[in-house]
Amino acid sequence: MPDDPMDYLQLAGKTILIFGVANRKSVAYHVGRVVSEAGATCVYVVQNEEIRNHVRGLLGGAEIYTCDVEHEDEIGRLRDQVAAQHPRIHGLVHSIAFAEYSEGNQPFHQTPKAAFLRATDVSCYSLVALARAFADLFDADASVVTISISTTDMAAENYGYMAPIKAALNSTVVFLAKSFSRFSRVRFNAVAPGLLKTSASAGIPGYVDAYLYAEQVIPRKEALRTEEVAHAAAFLLSPRSSGINAQRIVVDAGMAINYFDRDLIRRALRPD
Repeated sequence: MPDDPMDYLQLAGKTILIFGVANRKSVAYHVGRVVSEAGATCVYVVQNEEIRNHVRGLLGGAEIYTCDVEHEDEIGRLRDQVAAQHPRIHGLVHSIAFAEYSEGNQPFHQTPKAAFLRATDVSCYSLVALARAFADLFDADASVVTISISTTDMAAENYGYMAPIKAALNSTVVFLAKSFSRFSRVRFNAVAPGLLKTSASAGIPGYVDAYLYAEQVIPRKEALRTEEVAHAAAFLLSPRSSGINAQRIVVDAGMAINYFDRDLIRRALRPD
């Protein structure tokens, strides 16, 4: 029989483990909504009980577990809890990041060592730890998707040390794909969005100005929407993307091609 056109993603009946929902603006929330609409069962993981109580109504009757990924014992406990209910995981969404900006925007060379290492642990190493913990629960053709950023080569001063950490995350995707290929067909990819209007981004010094500037750089003159990122993630989670592995898929609505837009140049050189 031909494929059902209403089930293009072929996610119906699959179990997707989603890390990182904090509120309605979260990328993880939008990914969960898209794959749920495609028929998948979403199992959510949040950092602590406070967040679980906050998002319980948002996520309806979905299963919600807690796990602070800074603690290996909590990851192990989570794995056992999930395994007791779900013998097979078909996809995992890693939408976890942490950075300390309480002291404002500091020059990169003044980044405190402790802050850099903690952000690396939460934002990057956690992907390794979670992949290892759930390795034996992954379906043969499971897909793991993390959330990166559209570029780590541009020195956006307000983003600070998180760009190098996201660069490490991109490399981690490649090495996990290679490592898992020794014993499985599990795929690892990253969705790399441009600037989004999320609660997490609101805590970055100067982010609002950068977001408004990005809106002008994007060819369509309209900011990237979180659901557009979620659609890309859902595709990578689905069997339809079976030929994509160890890749970073940029979702920036064309921003990267348009920094030298003639109108922007004119305004910069001849402001009113």
